[in-house]
Amino acid sequence: MTVKQLGLPELVAHCVRLGITAVGLWREPVRAYGVEAAAALVHDAGLTVTSLCRGGFFTADGREADNRAAVDEAAALGTDTLVLVSGGLPAGSRDLPAARARIADGIAALAPYAAERGVRLAIEPLHPMYAADRCAVSTLDQALDLAAPFPAEQVGVVVDTYHVWWDDRAPAAVARAGAEGRLHSFQLADWTTPLPAGVLTGRGQLGEGAIDLAHWCELALAAGHTGPVEVELFNDDLWARDGLEVLEETLSAFGKITPRIGATLSG
Repeated sequence: MTVKQLGLPELVAHCVRLGITAVGLWREPVRAYGVEAAAALVHDAGLTVTSLCRGGFFTADGREADNRAAVDEAAALGTDTLVLVSGGLPAGSRDLPAARARIADGIAALAPYAAERGVRLAIEPLHPMYAADRCAVSTLDQALDLAAPFPAEQVGVVVDTYHVWWDDRAPAAVARAGAEGRLHSFQLADWTTPLPAGVLTGRGQLGEGAIDLAHWCELALAAGHTGPVEVELFNDDLWARDGLEVLEETLSAFGKITPRIGATLSG
């Protein structure tokens, strides 16, 4: 999504050129290209698909078939992680507890289907400003509580710095996720101000905002995260630029974070 201006063939070619060995994919471009064709494209290039985004939106009606399709697509791409954006308040509702209960029911219905196909569900908490329309799960602790009834290899969480950096309980929750074996995905994006009118596209390039990203990487490492680090930037200014240039810039920005970290991270 950081370079959504690139088609999948361009993205794959640029990743190979720059030595990027893994990529997180979104369903919309994958489906537009063709799931099987996309799987062949990335695998023939030697790329690993780190995650597929997204399933979820359990608070809307009629999501069961689409969520099962998302699991099938993840399996076809060879990734073991489907990211869940859980959904906000149902139309006309102001009942957050009921929305969260409905999310729990949706996860319970989907988890066995995903487990049978070797796909784990990763619940992503979103910043509270999205609670009404996109995700009633706002903190890592809420996400971990939703995951708790299931085996860790079936349901875990996503730690996205953009969404959780503000929460003073989140560092302990990262450690909890690691201890429980539920830290399934770790993502970086910075928080820049002023936010744009469309706050969804306000994620800043690494190092340009308010988040101590190296510290969050340290937290993830201390929690036992040994997987890839995804960079996920929704940013209209970046999308308007040359995609290869943005990828090069992002790699450079990531490289400025890692010298402070006492371990090797793969972005």
